[in-house]
Amino acid sequence: MYWLNPYKSDCYYTKLIVLVCLLAASCFAGYAQNIAGIERKQLFDDDWKFFLGDTAAASSKDFNDERWRHLDLPHDWSIEGKINPKNPTGNAGGYFPAGIGWYRKSFQVPTEWKNRNVAVYFEGVYMNAEVFINGRSLGVYPYGYSSFSYDLSAYLEFGKENVIAVRVNNAQQVNCRWYSGSGIYRHVWMMVTGRVHVAHWGVTITTPRITSKEATVQVKTLVKNEMATTQSIVLKTQLWDKKSKSAGSGQVKIELPANSEKEITQSIRVSGPLLWSPETPDLYLAQVQVIKDRQVVDDTKTAFGIRSIQFTVEKGFQLNGKTVKINGGCAHHDNGCLGAAAFDRAEERKVELLKAAGFNAVRTSHNPPCESLLNACDKLGLLVLDEVFDGWKAGKNRYDYAVNFDRWWERDLGGMVLRDQNHPSIIMWSIGNEIVERGDPAAVETAKMLVNAVKKTDTTRPVTSAVVDNGKEWAAFDKLMAAHDVAGYNYHLYSAPADHERVPSRIIVQTESYPRDAFANWKLQQNNSYIIGDFVWTAIDYLGESGIGRWYYSGEVPGNHWEHDFFPWHGAYCGDIDLIGCRKPVSHYRSLLYNNTEKLYMAVREPQQEPLEIKETWWSVWPTWESWTWPGFEGKTIQVEVYSKYAKVRLYLNNKLIGEKETTPEQEYKATFAVTWLPGVLKAVAVENDKEIESTMLQTSGDGAKIKLTADRKEIVANGQDLSYVTIEITDKDGVLQHGAANRLHVNMEGPGVIAGIDNADLKDYDPYAGNTRKAWHGRALVVIRSTHGVGDIKLTVTSPGLPEAALTIKTLNP
Repeated sequence: MYWLNPYKSDCYYTKLIVLVCLLAASCFAGYAQNIAGIERKQLFDDDWKFFLGDTAAASSKDFNDERWRHLDLPHDWSIEGKINPKNPTGNAGGYFPAGIGWYRKSFQVPTEWKNRNVAVYFEGVYMNAEVFINGRSLGVYPYGYSSFSYDLSAYLEFGKENVIAVRVNNAQQVNCRWYSGSGIYRHVWMMVTGRVHVAHWGVTITTPRITSKEATVQVKTLVKNEMATTQSIVLKTQLWDKKSKSAGSGQVKIELPANSEKEITQSIRVSGPLLWSPETPDLYLAQVQVIKDRQVVDDTKTAFGIRSIQFTVEKGFQLNGKTVKINGGCAHHDNGCLGAAAFDRAEERKVELLKAAGFNAVRTSHNPPCESLLNACDKLGLLVLDEVFDGWKAGKNRYDYAVNFDRWWERDLGGMVLRDQNHPSIIMWSIGNEIVERGDPAAVETAKMLVNAVKKTDTTRPVTSAVVDNGKEWAAFDKLMAAHDVAGYNYHLYSAPADHERVPSRIIVQTESYPRDAFANWKLQQNNSYIIGDFVWTAIDYLGESGIGRWYYSGEVPGNHWEHDFFPWHGAYCGDIDLIGCRKPVSHYRSLLYNNTEKLYMAVREPQQEPLEIKETWWSVWPTWESWTWPGFEGKTIQVEVYSKYAKVRLYLNNKLIGEKETTPEQEYKATFAVTWLPGVLKAVAVENDKEIESTMLQTSGDGAKIKLTADRKEIVANGQDLSYVTIEITDKDGVLQHGAANRLHVNMEGPGVIAGIDNADLKDYDPYAGNTRKAWHGRALVVIRSTHGVGDIKLTVTSPGLPEAALTIKTLNP
C-alpha cells in the first residue's frame, strides 16, 4: 500500500500560503522574529548581467561587465535566437542556437548575515553550470534539469559587494531529444539560516493513518547544529488548514551535539481532515520552528495534502479509497514562445490548460520538472508521474545523460525525490524512458539499483519506467518490469490482456500512447482493473523533436520525424493542445471519453486539395478544425465529425436535416457525415428518446474585418515575473473567427511591461519567438506580456494592414 507523502517547500507559492504564513507568524508573537528578521529564502532573480559567448575572465570579481546585457531571471537565450537548419541542436532541439553563456550578479551582503549559513540555490540551469563566488569556483553541475545549491558562507565579504558568476555550457550538441533551452531558466534563491537550522529539503510529511474522522500526520525534520558546542533546542510544529485555523501541533525538546544532525519524528492528529484530490485540492501548511532560549532561530513552512494512494490488481489505482482511472498526458518542460523559461504563471497556466482539457494527470517527460509546475498541480489538482531520466548507461545522442550517468545518477535521482516527495499531486516516480539497453540483463540490475535508491527516501509511492518494444518478444521484458512496482508500457497496451494471463500480479500503466488510439486505450482501461491509466503522447505541443505528429500532402518529403530533417518544422504537433493553448478536436474527443463535462462536439476534417492527398504519420491525427469556412470547396463533399455521449445525433445545414446517426460505444461515440459544402450554419444536435436536447454549431465567416484581443488576466503583479497571455483573433464584422486568416500582425506596447514572446501555433513558421510581429495562423496568434517592476497601465496595440487597430489595457499592481 502506498500512502501520501505531500511536498516540501519552505517558500510561499500561492496567496493562500502567504496568508497562512502571516497568520501563523502572529500566533507566535511571543517569540522573536526568525533569526533577527532575516528572510530565510530570498528570490535572487533580479538584476543579472548576461553575455552570450565565452570569456574565462568573467569568473573574476573585478571583471568589467558594464557592456553586458541587463536582465531578470528566468532566462532562456536559445528561444531568443534565430531558428536555422545550420544550428547544431538540429531536428531534436528544434534548430535553435545553443552555445556558451555567462551570467553575473553583484550584490551586497549585510553584516547581519555574518555567522549565518548562506547558500545559493538554483532550481535549474541548462546545462553544465559552473558557479563562481568572488572568483572562486564552487563546482560544475552537469544535468540541466536538476536543482542544486552551494554554501557561500566561507567566501562572502560581509558588508561589501560580492559577485556571483555562472558559466553555462550548452555547446556540446546534441545532448537532448527535445528542446532544452539554454541558461538559468528557473528561479535562483539565496538561503540564509542560523547555524542551528532545519536542513535544506529537511522536512518530510506523511499520513500513515487516515479516516473520515481523523488523520495522523507524521512530520520528520532533519535539524542541523553547525556550531562547536552542544545546543539545547525546542522543535515546534504547527499545522494550519486552508482557512488559516490551527489543525494540530506538537513540540519536543532535543539536545544536538556539536557539529551534528538529528532527524526528529512528530505525529500530530488532525480532526475531520480535508482530503486532497483533483476535485478538492485542499492543502495544509506545516510550520516548523527551531526555538532556542525562547527565540525562533529557524522557521520553515511546508505545504502538504492529506490523501491516501493504493495500487492493486483488483482495484487498480485508488485515491482516498476510490478507484480512479488515469486520463493523463505527457508534457515536455518548455512553455512555447517563452522557451524553457519557467515563470510561475506560465507553469500554472499550463496546468490550467491541462485541467480544462479534461486531463487528471501529467507525466513530466522525461526529466525532473520545475517546482512551480508541481506547486500548480498541488494547488489546482492534477496528478503527477514524476520522471527523472530519458536514458541510463547507453546513450541516444552523443552528449546526453549517459555521459554522466555513472557519476551523477544517485545525486540527481536522490535530489529529485528528496525535493519533490511532499507534493500530494505526485502519485508515482519514473526512473527512465525507453532505455536503450532495456533488452540486456544488466538493465534489470540498473532498474533495481534505481528503485532501491528511490525507496531509501520514499516508500509511499510506486516506481515505474516506460518500456517500449525493441523488435524482440515482448515477454522478454518480464524481468525488467518485475523490478518495478508498476509496469510502464509505451504504445503496447494492446498486449495487456495476454500479459495479465502470463503475469497476473502485474499492474500496468500506459506511459505513452498514440493520439489516434484514444478509444481503444479507454476501453481497455474500463474493462481491466489492473490497467490503471494512459498517458497520451502528448498533452500539449512542444518545441524540438521536430515534425513528430505532422501531416503532409503527397509530393512533400514523406516519413516520420526521425527519418529526415523536415525544416522548417521545429516542434511537435502531436499534442491535444496546441502551442498557444487552443484545444484541438482530439482533445474534446478524449475528454468526452473520460469525463461528463462535455458531451457533444463537432469539427470538420480538412478536405483534400485534389489531386493531392493528405498523408499521416505515426503520431498524427487527420487535420480537423472547428470551422465551416472552406471557400473554393463549393459543391464538394466535406467530412463532418460529431463526438457525442448521447444515443444519437442529427446534423443540420442551414436548418435542413442532413441525417441522423447513432453515437453509442459501438460507434466509439462518433458519427461522420458527408456534407456538400455550402456557406451558412452547420448544427449538430444530440438526441435522446427522439428528443433534441443539446446542440452545437459552426458558422461560415465573412472576410476578416476586425482584430479581437482577449487577455487571460487584465491585472498582473509588478514584480518582473508576472504574465498576461493575450489571444489575438481575426474575425469578420460579426465577430466570427476567420479560420483562413493569415494576416501579418504587429504588436506595440507602452507602459511598465515587455513582450515576453509571440506565437501562432504554426510549427513551420520560423519567425522569431522573441519579437513583436507574427502572422496569424488559422485566424489566431498569441502575445505574452511580462510585467516589469513599475506600477501602472500597459497599453497593448495590435495592427495589421487593411484592418482597424485593436487595443487592450493591462494594469500592473504593487506586489
